[in-house]
Amino acid sequence: MLKSLQIPSPVSSKSFRPAALMILLGCALPILTAPPAQAQTYSILYNFTGLADGGDPYAGVTLDRGGNLYGATATGGGDGDPGTVYKLTNRNGSWTFARLYDFGAFGNVIIGPNGTLYGVNGSNQVFNLQPPPHFLPNLLAPWMETTLYSSSAGSYAPVVFDRAGNIYGTTYDGGSQGGGSVFELSPSNGGWTYTVIHSFGTDFDGSFPIAGVVIDAAGNLYGTTLSGGAYGNGTVFELSPSDGGWTETLLHSFTGGNDGGDPYGGLIFDALGNLYGATPGLFNAGYPGGSVFKLTPSGNNWTFSVLYTFPESGDECGPRGTPAMDAAGALYDTTTCEPENVFKLTPINGGWTYTSLHTFGSRGDGEYPEAGVALDADGNIYGTTLYGGTYGNGIVFEITP
Repeated sequence: MLKSLQIPSPVSSKSFRPAALMILLGCALPILTAPPAQAQTYSILYNFTGLADGGDPYAGVTLDRGGNLYGATATGGGDGDPGTVYKLTNRNGSWTFARLYDFGAFGNVIIGPNGTLYGVNGSNQVFNLQPPPHFLPNLLAPWMETTLYSSSAGSYAPVVFDRAGNIYGTTYDGGSQGGGSVFELSPSNGGWTYTVIHSFGTDFDGSFPIAGVVIDAAGNLYGTTLSGGAYGNGTVFELSPSDGGWTETLLHSFTGGNDGGDPYGGLIFDALGNLYGATPGLFNAGYPGGSVFKLTPSGNNWTFSVLYTFPESGDECGPRGTPAMDAAGALYDTTTCEPENVFKLTPINGGWTYTSLHTFGSRGDGEYPEAGVALDADGNIYGTTLYGGTYGNGIVFEITP
């Protein structure tokens, strides 16, 4: 049984709105944002209808070099397919929605080395999506999908490439011990070879990795597990290539105290090689409501420190997404309750200052920001909410400085 996996069920009944007809017909719709403002501004870029455009986006968004956004939804889509992959194109402050393909995903899609999209869909298939021939004059054509591998184990995580073109990801179940796995897909003779490089679930090992992994310059992989470890509240782990195999090192076992516990989100690096992550806290009253943490390399070891602890909630209200970092070293993420918001942690005088950038819940606003956020070079923040918006099926939002 997946410990503390509190993923809300998709809304079962959605009201049909006439404004959704254009999307139902598969058209690309322009969405106008608010005009630029001097002060910080929150804008809804897109309201999902739950119809052909999709709905209930557990995943966040990914930015390309042109400032366009890509994401996936868990429900909706054409031809009865569960979810969609979509693109929002920014042209001079106006955003246009296009449905790229009719299947969805719980984890983010990524942009691979060849500039096309990769991810894991709701059928546990690692996929690649490429634009159709003559893409520009034919905006409504679906993208072309290639399945790289189909797994019997489930995955909510995005994948990552190394410098040699190998792909790495996680499954939250399966593996030889039943506690999930980290896998590698290696290009081979025009296809891909799938290898499980670590199976979780033995002794004090972690178990049930919900997030994906990150990779350093030496090819070491780092990630989190939702459960397991010395206290049963999850871990941060490292996998290092060794003698043709991989060696696991547990960098931290969460106690469920001020360090948080049950991490759904993954990790990020800063320019100095430090790791950052966040936890929502335990699903029990009497415990802190999650944390934002840092791991600093020190010789062959890592030093764990807590940057911020959220107030007690008993309802896993802390961050479930992977943090994002701006050029000044500030961290950004979301919380899912008490309150639901986008926040910023700013390093000041050796400490960290918490600022709420937007609180969700007003009329027509988004609800339940499950994923983290993405930042562009100008400091604009982008993300999704699972529910809320005009049709109750979630939104894509922007916060401008």
